[in-house]
Amino acid sequence: MRLQALSGPHRAVLALGSNLGNRLENLQGAIDALADTPGIRVNVVSPLYVTEAVGGPEDQPAYFNAVILVDTFLSPEMLLERANAVEEAFQRVRTEHWGPRTLDVDIIVYADRVSDDPELTIPHPRAHERAFVLAPWVDADPAAEIPGQGRAADLLAKLGRTGVERRDDLELRLPE
Repeated sequence: MRLQALSGPHRAVLALGSNLGNRLENLQGAIDALADTPGIRVNVVSPLYVTEAVGGPEDQPAYFNAVILVDTFLSPEMLLERANAVEEAFQRVRTEHWGPRTLDVDIIVYADRVSDDPELTIPHPRAHERAFVLAPWVDADPAAEIPGQGRAADLLAKLGRTGVERRDDLELRLPE
């Protein structure tokens, strides 16, 4: 993987999830850590959603999910490297596919880039099938589109919102 900064900024969409520990603090900590990264500016934080776990063990706790819109001068590979470092800072352990986790940070889209690189597929290969990504994303950006898939709002309408609950009593904030 080639790491280099790009001109820009480029708009990227990151999905955040947590179902272990203090889920709200984990997501806010990730937002703050990403915002503290040179070359990343967090512009929009979606409302928080509580969602049922998809895949993995049946007895997993519910997830807290959100989406952030960022402008970045980092290349997609550098952004992935930073996302992985933030996960690691929150003790993310990768022992079980789709298992419980303290923090998950996924790059959903990066500008209009399309890549099938196995280390970083853009857009995220399953985002169009996941209401827990689409619902907060549509709240954050009603005109959102997934390259090659269509408008996020249309994709969400097809999927429905079963198992995805917006929680306006819980709030994530833009970093100060």
